[in-house]
Amino acid sequence: MYAIIRAGGKQAKVQEGDVLDVERIKATDTVTFTPLLIVSEDGTVVSDRDALSKASVTAEIVGASAGPKVDIFKYKNKTGYRRRQGHRQKYTTIKVTKITGPATKKAKAQAKAETEAPAEEAAASEEE
Repeated sequence: MYAIIRAGGKQAKVQEGDVLDVERIKATDTVTFTPLLIVSEDGTVVSDRDALSKASVTAEIVGASAGPKVDIFKYKNKTGYRRRQGHRQKYTTIKVTKITGPATKKAKAQAKAETEAPAEEAAASEEE
């Protein structure tokens, strides 16, 4: 199963166990994302916004890092105008621990059948 999440204005395709860098997140332990799309192992795709609001992608924060330095230099000829500036983007390294998909109708029916079956067996054994 994989999911597409939005982190820091960018989208990333993630699976359980993936380690990736996203733009800085101000959290200490775990972070939860609401996925934009989920594809399960059997190939079914869930992209319904209402269904995805019940799904989640949980990740733990591994560490922090900084990207490559970008040098900015502005210059205009014959005027003495020079400006020098630098930038280094901060990143948070996360590890995806769990992808919880929305409960489908089949999964709900199967879960309901599993909970009813032990109750029926218990009732049958009480009658004997």
